[in-house]
Amino acid sequence: MIRIRHATPKDLEMICRITEEAKESLRGLGLSQWQKGYPCREVWVRDIEERNGYVAVEEEEVLGVFAYQETLDASYGSIRGKWLQEKPYASMHRVCVALKARGRGVAGQLFSHGCMLAKESGFAAVRIDTHPGNLPMQSALLKAGFQKCGTIHLAAGPEAGDERIGFEKLLS
Repeated sequence: MIRIRHATPKDLEMICRITEEAKESLRGLGLSQWQKGYPCREVWVRDIEERNGYVAVEEEEVLGVFAYQETLDASYGSIRGKWLQEKPYASMHRVCVALKARGRGVAGQLFSHGCMLAKESGFAAVRIDTHPGNLPMQSALLKAGFQKCGTIHLAAGPEAGDERIGFEKLLS
């Protein structure tokens, strides 16, 4: 049975391995997403220290990971399109699933957990973004009930200025 919990330092090696698998998959799709040194070990260490990192585990084996954020995301301040709502939102970032666990619904469980955290904290919605060419992630987001809202540009980090598609899910 898969359960989701806070990531801990003992999960770091597997989180990094899953991240590298995701980077390789994105590269295989011909995408620039996650090809500029992000996300890296230091980002995950910070997520673990700040208790923003979550892992999906089965018998203590890490199958997936994501970061959860309750502060405004500068990248979501401007969108070509329209967000579903303008109230405070939570966001999810760096969602990835181990290669051997793909197709088992792990991403859906990660999205569901992030939405549960946001709802428990009183947020009206969850936002997330992905590369325009990342069709597998877009499909997973739509399946999880997120709606495509428009185009954003990343505000910071190695990918600053890169275009992404913004998605939002209302938590009514």
